[in-house]
Amino acid sequence: MAIFFFLIGLELKREMLEGKLKNPRDVLLPGLAAVGGMAVPALIFVWINWQTPANLSGWAIPAATDIAFALGVLALAGSRVPPSLKVFLLTLAILDDLGAIIIIAVFYTANLQTAYLMIALLPLAGLVTMNLYGQHRMAPMILLGAILWYCLLKSGIHATLSGVITALTIPLKDRFGKSPLHALEHALQPYVAFLIVPIFAFANAGVVMKGMTFASLLEPLPMGIAAGLVIGKMVGVFGMTWLAVRIGLARMPYGATWWQVYGVACLAGIGFTMSLFIGSLSFDDPALMNAVRAGVLSGSVVSAVVGFTVLILAPRAQIAAQPARA
Repeated sequence: MAIFFFLIGLELKREMLEGKLKNPRDVLLPGLAAVGGMAVPALIFVWINWQTPANLSGWAIPAATDIAFALGVLALAGSRVPPSLKVFLLTLAILDDLGAIIIIAVFYTANLQTAYLMIALLPLAGLVTMNLYGQHRMAPMILLGAILWYCLLKSGIHATLSGVITALTIPLKDRFGKSPLHALEHALQPYVAFLIVPIFAFANAGVVMKGMTFASLLEPLPMGIAAGLVIGKMVGVFGMTWLAVRIGLARMPYGATWWQVYGVACLAGIGFTMSLFIGSLSFDDPALMNAVRAGVLSGSVVSAVVGFTVLILAPRAQIAAQPARA
């Protein structure tokens, strides 16, 4: 998963330097939606599990959105969805992943070993120096990233964060004008999409059906996760978007209707990969992890079906002409 987070880090840096996260005005609306889409699911999970203190460590499980699956379902709606909403969901999901990374770093870190943490500053300093000098050879940077991974693993900080840190030091442009960041991102994309994520899903998404009934899904842990993904994400994303537009903080995505925004808010409830990963950090008990998988899968499937149905049935906006940008 460190490689998965490395790719996320590359995408984040590219978007911040030359993409959808470069202009603060373009980030405001999906940023507010992402905040609502993380806070409300967590609150719903805590409310449902309040009487079961052992489950409360999983409060962040329904706060995550799976970029690949959410965008994949959105793509099935085709031209019925305006391009502005596709950008909105992509930006929201990227910021959501950034929030999940921060949550993992702050709340899912074991007891710190300061000695290893100090040693980790050495490979980090090397990575930063190579970035500043526009290093074009990636092998030394990957080697330093591997050393950083080991140091963070021993320090108690979750080692997958080394992937994000290393990615943020990869130069966008090297001394020859080429882009190591773009090259690495394009090279890793198929391996992450078709190898790493499927292996992770295969190893972690299986639900043991023996002894499981419909009543099992109504227990606090799976119910809190599913309700957080289905209801919490929808209420948080749609509610914050509606509020921001109504009070004039941001503008509605161009060419979109409120029904289409509602459908995208439902798609944000597809948690899957990141939710399962946070679940694996939250619980060691196999029985609890089985409940986590049941909650994540049921919540993600319902969110995908509801979101897709709404987008297919939603009326399209009547667009006269693209307004001139200020």
